[in-house]
Amino acid sequence: MHIGTTLTNYIIETQRNFKGATGEFTGLLNDIAVACKKISDLVNKGDLVDILGSADSENVQGETQKKMDVISNEIFMEALQHNGHVAGLASEEVDDICRMPKDAPRGHYLVLFDPLDGSSNIDVNVSVGTIFSILKASPHPGDPTTEDFLRPGTEQVAAGYCLYGPSTMMVLTTGQGVNMFTLDRHFGEFLLTHENITIPEDTKEFAINASNMRFWEAPVKRYIDECLQGKEGPRGKDFNMRWVASMVAEVHRILTRGGIFMYPMDEKIKAKGQGGKLRLMYEANPMSFIIEQAGGASTTGRERIMDMKPEHIHQRVPVVLGSKNEVDLVTAYHRS
Repeated sequence: MHIGTTLTNYIIETQRNFKGATGEFTGLLNDIAVACKKISDLVNKGDLVDILGSADSENVQGETQKKMDVISNEIFMEALQHNGHVAGLASEEVDDICRMPKDAPRGHYLVLFDPLDGSSNIDVNVSVGTIFSILKASPHPGDPTTEDFLRPGTEQVAAGYCLYGPSTMMVLTTGQGVNMFTLDRHFGEFLLTHENITIPEDTKEFAINASNMRFWEAPVKRYIDECLQGKEGPRGKDFNMRWVASMVAEVHRILTRGGIFMYPMDEKIKAKGQGGKLRLMYEANPMSFIIEQAGGASTTGRERIMDMKPEHIHQRVPVVLGSKNEVDLVTAYHRS
């Protein structure tokens, strides 16, 4: 592929590598791209179209929804439900899996998505994004069940995210590396701008919410303490810290220049009876697929995220991902 190739042409060329491809996958990714363009346009307009602020409602996790959480979810549902490319949908914003309308044709894919990751940042004009994961639907007749969605990340056929920042960027993997596409607003298309992204194995940058330091487990405290000691400490180099509170923005930075992102297990999370902070199906699995395809690593601190068998569609897990050598070190500290 050459720089400037449209997302549509890229998908068509990619499908030619798969025997028996019907074009359905191309259609699905185009549906996702259309939804992301609509969300990008609204995020770009902000207060001009009254989409900022809270929606006076809560999602299934009990979190206050922003207006754009609700709007983005509706946009994704509308874009994917009626074109015959999906058999079922699951959204971070909805309690249960989403059934297709009775009159809608059924496709051969399942899509799970976080319609607006980092939405708490939208009111202060900081980058937010959409995350999606695609699975093959089970061959049995009828509508998919919740169990059909509960498959490990290794079974994803594609994953990606769309970053709404100074420019709108789509990052996509179909299991053959990671490519970035930038939205040309005048042309109305996502164009290939970075291909075969590779994350450096080493880094001098970490991202973690330091306000939770007093709740961290010993392995995380040890790792961060060693980073903060800089050149004089056991790591022998100075580290910088970053924290955006938007997983899409954090992962995008890591893909661009390396780094490690951590939302680990801590005592506060344990006290709430949760398995972690981030959602396995909507955030951790798709981001892990992208990171691993770019040469990085992604674990809970104790096990590879994509090997986990989900227990329910809103399951939460700890996440440690990014430059391989740093993730391996944090994981080794947990195992020891």
